[in-house]
Amino acid sequence: MIDRPEGKGSSVRMLVPPLALRRIIDQGLSAYFRTHKAAEFRRALGEFCRFYGVKRPRIEWYEYIDWGKTAGKTYENGRIHLIHPENWKRGRIYKTERMWIQTFYHEMGHFLFWTDAERKADVFTRRMVRGLRRTMGATSRRALPAVSRRFASPSARRAGGRRAVAGKRSASRKVQAKLGRRARARSARG
Repeated sequence: MIDRPEGKGSSVRMLVPPLALRRIIDQGLSAYFRTHKAAEFRRALGEFCRFYGVKRPRIEWYEYIDWGKTAGKTYENGRIHLIHPENWKRGRIYKTERMWIQTFYHEMGHFLFWTDAERKADVFTRRMVRGLRRTMGATSRRALPAVSRRFASPSARRAGGRRAVAGKRSASRKVQAKLGRRARARSARG
């Protein structure tokens, strides 16, 4: 399945697995998060790599990365450092299984797309989780943090995520305004 580019002016075309395969991968990652059985993770990673026709990356597990500031890191040689699910709840702002899975997708996005990696990894994460949430009940949707709702399907957003998304937009505008003031101050100095 080839997805259309996100937003106007974007020219990124990505191949993502069909929804049925994404559900299998997602269920394997969820099972690994809950049970910590390596076979579940290897099976999900194997399905992912088989679809894209790439070698499995070498994944190293850590208690924390960068003193708890980073959730995952991908290196040019194909190694990926991730926080192990057992340690995920320590020092994390959003301590949910969903956020751990989305971190995995983000790092796999880096692994697949080296050019313009950060933006493409974010788009890849959104597309991997699109459509997965429709099978979840309404109660579990409300329990997710606002950041997870950003990745949810449109129906999930209508069910309670609009205010959180709107709040996220206003927060990003504040940050952009602050960065603009800093840039103007720097250009005035130099």
